[in-house]
Amino acid sequence: MSQEQSRRPEDQKEPVKYGDVFPGVQGAELAEKVVTPKDAAIMQEAENAVLGHTLKGGAASIMQSAATENEKAGVVGSSDVNADVVGDGVNVKEADLPGRRIISESIGGQVVGQYSQRAPLAAPNTIQPVGGSAGQITIGEALEATAMTAGQKPVEYSDAAAIQAAEVRATGRTNIVPGGVAAAAQSAATLNARATKDEEKTKLADILADASSKFPADKPATRRDAEGVTGAEMRNDPFLTTHPTGVAASVAAAARLNENNSNEGLK
Repeated sequence: MSQEQSRRPEDQKEPVKYGDVFPGVQGAELAEKVVTPKDAAIMQEAENAVLGHTLKGGAASIMQSAATENEKAGVVGSSDVNADVVGDGVNVKEADLPGRRIISESIGGQVVGQYSQRAPLAAPNTIQPVGGSAGQITIGEALEATAMTAGQKPVEYSDAAAIQAAEVRATGRTNIVPGGVAAAAQSAATLNARATKDEEKTKLADILADASSKFPADKPATRRDAEGVTGAEMRNDPFLTTHPTGVAASVAAAARLNENNSNEGLK
């Protein structure tokens, strides 16, 4: 990658690299490369070509935020581009499964984003109950509720930790989904910590507005789920507290409602 500025002042911010915004590529060569505006533009073109639009919360939007920070800091120029991105280095693919559409995004063979969207089996807008639990609020839906109750709150490390705990419990996986909600939250928290103005920071609504559609699986929220998410948020908060209308609060509220509904059904 050509760099327009060969030297940077000592007090200049560290550049945002791919490993900072896409945890799934850490350990790979791509992780140490700086995100550039041209990289983001190429990914956006790929998303538009395959999907017909730029994916909200997808790789292109994450790369654009990182590239903007890098350009403001003077560590990249508008024409800089990484070799991994040019040519056939960027790939956006769709795969249709029964009731689901899987979207995968990769750079230089490294997966940076993978999303699952509901797809109708018969009539449009048909949403099937998760796990046969009709009327139960899922963890993904609880996160979407957070986008309304605390949507304008800048994403912090405590939020990212709570979202990661929620995603792991919802999907049943032991690690986060590459390019999923938790990965996006971690990237946002990292970028927000570098930002100096609140208007430049990514908000919870930007990450959680369509949370459930980005989960490869989801489940009704339980009291144990709420305890796990609350613990994660508290451990990563400097004051060891949770936000009154944040992620943990929403999952806890969903768990209480689900428990109450279950008790009512037994009467």
